[in-house]
Amino acid sequence: MFRRPQLASLISPPDASRVLKWCIFATGLAGIVAEYVLSTLATYLLGNAILQWTMVMSLMLFAMGLGSRLSRHIDRSVLDAFILVECGLTVLCAGAPVLAYGLAPWTAHLDLIIYALGMGVGLLIGLEIPLATRANETYEALRANIAGVMENDYYGALLGGVLFAFLGLPFLGLAWTPMALGTVNWLVAGIFLWKFGNLLDHPGRARLAFLAAGMALVLMATHVEQVVFYGEQSRYKDPIVHAEQTQYQKIVLTQNQQHYWLFLNGQLQFSTFDEKRYHEPLVHPALLTAAAARDSLRVLILGGGDGLAVREVLRHPQVAEIVLVDLDPAMTRLAREHPVLRAVNQEALHNPRVRLEHGDAARFLKNTEALWDVILVDLPDPDSMDLMSCYDVSFYRLALARLAPQGVLTTQATSPIFSPDAFRCIVKTMRAAGLAVLPYRNQVPSLGEWGFVLAMDAAQTDEPSLKRRVLSQDYDALPTEILNRDAFISMTHLDRQMLAPDAMAGIEVNDRLKPVLHRYYSRGAWMMY
Repeated sequence: MFRRPQLASLISPPDASRVLKWCIFATGLAGIVAEYVLSTLATYLLGNAILQWTMVMSLMLFAMGLGSRLSRHIDRSVLDAFILVECGLTVLCAGAPVLAYGLAPWTAHLDLIIYALGMGVGLLIGLEIPLATRANETYEALRANIAGVMENDYYGALLGGVLFAFLGLPFLGLAWTPMALGTVNWLVAGIFLWKFGNLLDHPGRARLAFLAAGMALVLMATHVEQVVFYGEQSRYKDPIVHAEQTQYQKIVLTQNQQHYWLFLNGQLQFSTFDEKRYHEPLVHPALLTAAAARDSLRVLILGGGDGLAVREVLRHPQVAEIVLVDLDPAMTRLAREHPVLRAVNQEALHNPRVRLEHGDAARFLKNTEALWDVILVDLPDPDSMDLMSCYDVSFYRLALARLAPQGVLTTQATSPIFSPDAFRCIVKTMRAAGLAVLPYRNQVPSLGEWGFVLAMDAAQTDEPSLKRRVLSQDYDALPTEILNRDAFISMTHLDRQMLAPDAMAGIEVNDRLKPVLHRYYSRGAWMMY
């Protein structure tokens, strides 16, 4: 507790209360962004977004409760304690990526380190509000004091969330956003030293902590990029030639001799060594089948921002228009501008027949009234809940509604070997949406055996007729490297038990209200590859 006469000698009571509340606004901003940063860091380094956000946020909130409880034992030197808390947050917030990335190559328990960091930050944040409220009680009645402090903390949290989503993550990334947070906490400590320095019980100790935190901040800032790159590189077998954090994902391109690998959030998307074994089966069966019914084709590609599916579509002279819908503008910009991707996609995204749209695939289908002769779904695997809306029965019903008569839909359908139940779930969900399906698979060495599902409106064809129709196309006339008629026939031959009635019986349809696909995918034997 501190006395009004002491404070009045340096700053008027209204001004003191205003300074306290502005500082709480700043710490509220920094606190919420710290939670988001640690949750995002855990997701990127450990995977499983739902689990990591749940664990980090829950542990931080629990630790905040512990911090609030501990604050009752600070009965003197409240301002001193507040400054020390801010100095501690300076080091912990700024040091989170340095510790996580720096230790990533050396430990198998990175989750425990990130969770411990989260609890440490949460503990200090939990101390902030009670200490600030007690510091402000000299100037305001209890009702106004608590309301004012909490109000500014929550307002700061709102601004922090907006800044993290639209400025911090896409522009500063996971290296410099924590540095900015540490700077905010350090400046708050400095303001308290400046405004209330004569009221501190131990001013020398507070100044020493402030200087030490500032030196640590500068030291980490000068090395954070090297440490993050070191930790980043340890996650990949080959040297990184390009890396960027966007608003939606981390894009990494690696090189091994003359070949390149593209990763999104640590998950391999393609290798130039064998990507045609994926893209040719994805594209050409649907295009040939649709072209047999009409001379001019309108093609919609959902995902595939790297431009490789577009490259294959452009091999068909009947194609009049291609619309590519990808969530991340940075991905399509990279595909249009990076020399490696431009060479691999053969300048596909510069073709005048191609139009780019950026946004959610399901939302695009819902909002468009156009009909398409071919829809290709080239989205990432359903390894997170935010992708479930692009693999559920309502999504496939939307896609069916957007197919022109005799139109064809093809989707990638994850690995039938490493996640057979996820493959079965996609097949069953498409059937439930009113589609007749033709499942098939191909060996892609960098990915393993990979699955696809071609489909048409079940009201226009049955599955045996669909298979005969697709297999009757002239695959040998295509200028492809992998796909011909014999190769595609072999792709349609699945294991005996893959879609057997007893194997399909226990599989549920993936619905928005019950997203079972994520569970099927997560329990796949991915560690075997």
